[in-house]
Amino acid sequence: MSHPPVLLSPRLETCERIAHGFFGRRGGVSEGLYDSLNAGHGSADRPGAVAENRRRIAAAIGADTLVSAYQVHGTNVAVIDAATPDRPQADAMVTRVPGTGLAILTADCVPVLLADAKAGIVGAAHAGWKGALAGVTQACILAMEELGAHRGDIAAAIGPAIQQASYEVGPELRARFMQAGENEAFFSRGAGDRWQFDLTGYVAARLAQDGLGTVERLDHDTCALEATYFSNRRRHHRGEPDYGRNASVIMLRR
Repeated sequence: MSHPPVLLSPRLETCERIAHGFFGRRGGVSEGLYDSLNAGHGSADRPGAVAENRRRIAAAIGADTLVSAYQVHGTNVAVIDAATPDRPQADAMVTRVPGTGLAILTADCVPVLLADAKAGIVGAAHAGWKGALAGVTQACILAMEELGAHRGDIAAAIGPAIQQASYEVGPELRARFMQAGENEAFFSRGAGDRWQFDLTGYVAARLAQDGLGTVERLDHDTCALEATYFSNRRRHHRGEPDYGRNASVIMLRR
C-alpha cells in the first residue's frame, strides 16, 4: 500500500534527523464528509477509520507512535515522553524522544512544525487566531529551550491554513489585534464592515520576531483547495454538520 500524499517543507527536509509532513484529505479510508484521510478523533467519523488513517500517517513518516493533543485554542504546551498518553490538553507539544510523531490537527487554523536538529528537539503548535494572539508559538519555543534547544538553531515551517483571501472577519476581531500592537498590515478591507485577515502572515511575523533560524511559509489555502484539504470555514459556508481534520506531523528520527 502506498503512503498518503504529503507536503514537505524544503527547509525541514534538509534536516537528516527530522521527519515531517503536512497531510491533507487524500489517501485514507474515511467516507462522506470525511473523505478520506480524516485524522481527527474529535470528529463524528468512524473510530476505526480514523485509527487506520492515523496508522497510515504514522507509517508515512516512520513513526513508532503518533501523539496529538486535545486542542483548546490556548497556550499550554505538553512535553511528550514515552509514557505520555495520546491527546494531552494542549495546543503545542515538544519532545526529544525519537520515533514519536507530534501531530497537530487543523481545518483552517495554522499548523507550525519546529525543529532544532542540532539539539535533537522538535515541537508542533496549533495556532488559531486566539492562540496566535495569546502567544502559543512563543510558548512552544520556550518549552523547546527548556529541553535544551537554541532558538537561533530552530527552523519553523508554517503549513496549510486558511489564507487571507478566504478569511473574512468582523471589526471586533480586528480591534483585538489592533489593541495588541501595530497589526494593521495583516488586515485588508473586505465588503462592508468586513476585513480579510492574514493569519498565516501574523504567525510568521511573530516567529520571525522571536529570532528563529528559519521561518518558512507553505501558503496552501485550506478553504480554497477543496480537493486537497479539510476546512471548517468551508463547511460553515455550506451548512455541513461536521468536517475532517488535516494532520501536520514532526518527529525526531531514530
